[in-house]
Amino acid sequence: MKDKRLPPYDFEVHANIEMAKTIHTAVYHDANVFQVLLEKIFVSSWQFIASCDELPTEDFYFPFSFLPPIIDEPLVAVKNTQGQFDCFSNVCTHRGNILATEACTSKHGLICKYHGRRFSGDGKMVFMPEFKEVQNFPSAQDDLPRFPIQKWGNWLFTSLVPQSTLPPAYNCMMERLGFLTFDNFRYDASRDSSFTIHANWALYCENYLEGFHIPFVHAGLNQVLDFGSYETLTQDDCILQIGYAKEGELCFDLPAHHPDYGKNVAAYYYFVFPNLMFNFYPWGLSLNIVAPMSVDQTRVTFKTYILDENKYNKGAGSDLHTVEMEDEAIVEWVQKGTKSRAYTHGRYSAVRETGPHHFHRLLAMALND
Repeated sequence: MKDKRLPPYDFEVHANIEMAKTIHTAVYHDANVFQVLLEKIFVSSWQFIASCDELPTEDFYFPFSFLPPIIDEPLVAVKNTQGQFDCFSNVCTHRGNILATEACTSKHGLICKYHGRRFSGDGKMVFMPEFKEVQNFPSAQDDLPRFPIQKWGNWLFTSLVPQSTLPPAYNCMMERLGFLTFDNFRYDASRDSSFTIHANWALYCENYLEGFHIPFVHAGLNQVLDFGSYETLTQDDCILQIGYAKEGELCFDLPAHHPDYGKNVAAYYYFVFPNLMFNFYPWGLSLNIVAPMSVDQTRVTFKTYILDENKYNKGAGSDLHTVEMEDEAIVEWVQKGTKSRAYTHGRYSAVRETGPHHFHRLLAMALND
């Protein structure tokens, strides 16, 4: 067994941003630190499953993995006969075969293609051939283990931790953006994309968490956003960035009771720790899932949900591919730079980098726990 003890790195990040140094670069380059963070923050996290419209009918089975490839736990989401959602292990309790290999409808439940064991829509083992002589069978261990599942708006999430609930970040989003009627967002698979980045996942996240680089890296985005009024709000496991539109650019039509009423909001960028990015635009949502692959490689998946097709690809939510390419390029350069023996810490802009500071504080708490 590998020794997971860490070298004596100082991961402390001062609570006062004006006094703080950025987190130690071992976070981006040390394989043991990478493994510790996986166990401490990702295994217990809530991860995205699918939108509800990807499970369109009753008795529908939707196989997926929990944060592949690094935590490749096989799971299956089920829409049952009452139209409710469940989540179970997708592994047969007989000999470990994967049960559902593609999304499907089945009135007869899940049937293992290896030896014919059958499970009902509530995860119960209901049939197994050639097992009459087996003593103390069936038992609870022959049923599929159940995992928590939560519906939020039009989206489904799960955790590997039994009895856990969605973190407070989702309430924060609903309080500010509930006027959008999340149930009306519709998945458009044709606009999905996925990228492999040669950089640590945390570097990708902290780049997302500040608008400081926009004038220097994103020329097109800078033309539609008012950089001077860019705002960052932090709360527990949630970081919100509000991008305000320049005069004449596309913005949200906010209701009179909204806390931002009267402001030209172009985008709400929500980061839910540790790795989900909810980018709300007047046209809908771009959901970004950041999946660590190794200490120096990350996969980012973009999923698109349309609310108003007529506004798509306009304003701050336009040309997202170009913005992504610009972000990837700069993050890969930072990955290389932070490996230098001459660099271990930097300092924060107290005005522009409250997002990365909060993110680093959350990482430091996990590593120092």
